[in-house]
Amino acid sequence: MRYTVHFLSLFLLLNGCKSAQQIHDPGYAQVSQAVHQAAYSPTQETVNPVAADLEGPHSVEEYIQYALSQNPDIQAARKRVEANAYQVPVASSLQDPNLGMTFYPEQVQTAAGPQEFALNISQKFPARGKLNAQGELAESQTNETRAQLAAVELATVAKVKRAYYELYFIQQTINVTEADKQLLVEIRDVANVRYKTGKVSQQDLLRAELEISNVENELIRLEQKLVSGQAKLARLLHISPQTKLLALEHIKPGSLPADLDWLQRQAIASRPELHAQLATLEKDRQALNLARLAYKPDVTLGATWIDVGSTGVSPVANGNDSFLITAGINLPVYRKKLDSAVRSAEAKAVSTARTYDSLKDETLEEVADLFAQAKSQQDLLTLFSEDILPKARQTLEVSSQAYNTGEVDFLQLVDNWRELLRFEVSYLRLEASLGQSLAELERVIGGIDTQALQPIPAAPEALDNLPLPVEP
Repeated sequence: MRYTVHFLSLFLLLNGCKSAQQIHDPGYAQVSQAVHQAAYSPTQETVNPVAADLEGPHSVEEYIQYALSQNPDIQAARKRVEANAYQVPVASSLQDPNLGMTFYPEQVQTAAGPQEFALNISQKFPARGKLNAQGELAESQTNETRAQLAAVELATVAKVKRAYYELYFIQQTINVTEADKQLLVEIRDVANVRYKTGKVSQQDLLRAELEISNVENELIRLEQKLVSGQAKLARLLHISPQTKLLALEHIKPGSLPADLDWLQRQAIASRPELHAQLATLEKDRQALNLARLAYKPDVTLGATWIDVGSTGVSPVANGNDSFLITAGINLPVYRKKLDSAVRSAEAKAVSTARTYDSLKDETLEEVADLFAQAKSQQDLLTLFSEDILPKARQTLEVSSQAYNTGEVDFLQLVDNWRELLRFEVSYLRLEASLGQSLAELERVIGGIDTQALQPIPAAPEALDNLPLPVEP
């Protein structure tokens, strides 16, 4: 019997060690392999591949879907949710029972026979309600990470949109600047003809050449910004920064819901960060409940089996084994410690509640600020589209015709063209900034109802449709 018990104990120990070595998450196997490779072969560490299927113009929705599936911050947040969810059954389960064995180097003689070996097992049973409170505490932690996951996803979507609209602005600015360069080349040719006929001085020709050089310098700067913008968007997609990501040529960044009160109510009801604070508050309440339950003692029940030999000193020795039952409780007598734990939990819950109030106020401020910012950008787009750009084009057209007749000098003509270019770029900047502001507003309120959107002004006339000065 004694050897059977020894063998059973050894079997349980070895089987437990074997189970502990199993890998259940395929992602961990990849991480473990990557860590080993980085430690022993750092030069062979892989880099993100170029995503050929994402190169070229794509809609922002395509990039968002890719980011939601590949972005490391989102994947990390999802794994945090999974890790906390697996802790719920851990927290709500009993602790492992204790198994003990006692050997007697010198046998203890009894009337029934010598005690040769003792086996004892015990199990702790927490006070009523403790296991349930521990499980609810773990569930609250899981809910907190779920809300944080939603916040990370919305933040990633906002980052992708901001990077996308910035890329769009750079692309369109390059197109406008290249068109400007071509127009300046044609203006220079007109100035060259007028110079050869003696109608203008060489100064007009030199000014045109200088302006073309300035445009070429600006194009070099814009190309560098394009590469940087592509790398920024590629980082959010977790792909190689060498991937040639591009925005569509014509996009509509969306528009602004007209009701600020609705936006603020939507933000309070749906912002994930606020939900995370509420989950944290519930977690603190469960921690307080668990601290109060610590006043109740836990019960430990156990049993002991003693192997008794048959060679006792008593003439009536029978060698019958002994079987004992034990019961015990812990004594929560250190009231100062228990009281401090309760007070600490109460203070933490109040602190979380005040943090929630602060975040709510900050949310209302952000919504109001972003609403005013987007409204201003939308109004400016209307002003540029309906007033400033048409007048700037008309001014350039009049000065182009006047230059042919000598009524306007070359410097005024170039200044008018430069001013129109500045207005065109400003319009593109406003268009991209409106998309970025709406992306940030969407993040703050947890999503925008597309049925509440209002259309934005149409894009202005392209620069290459403007009239040029004709050669005399």
